[in-house]
Amino acid sequence: MRGLANQPEFGVAVFSFLLHFVWEYLQAPTYAGMAELPHWEGVKLCTAATFGDVGFALTAFWIASATARSRYWFVAPRPLHMLVYLAVGVALTVGFEYYYTQVSMRWSYSELMPLVPPFGTGLSPLLQWLVIPPLVLWFTARQLPDRKTRGRG
Repeated sequence: MRGLANQPEFGVAVFSFLLHFVWEYLQAPTYAGMAELPHWEGVKLCTAATFGDVGFALTAFWIASATARSRYWFVAPRPLHMLVYLAVGVALTVGFEYYYTQVSMRWSYSELMPLVPPFGTGLSPLLQWLVIPPLVLWFTARQLPDRKTRGRG
């Protein structure tokens, strides 16, 4: 288990889950009907959304890692790699929010959610993918036991 915990993906997954889970609950009022749901139904929805967020985070991390040619790029991130990481998360968010609010109609925003053109994406999920990912990388870099001596490989 210790070897797994020392892998950067482990940190990205764990810290993404913890931070996105809190964000999902805080933004719940900006989604139509969330405030009226029975407690357990709301917990299940927020948990499912959080697992999706973890998937986005890992996808963005792996694409940025491929760009950097290192899974440890985040220890001393270059602007391009951070931009790729954030852009992938934002692109996935915009795409999935559009699909679920405009195509499948699986959920909708409440009147509390400001919308961002051109796709009408909610401001809260966009901010989520600009605020949380850098924090995830910061926490992940600090949990690596040998981060100061690790090479760029």
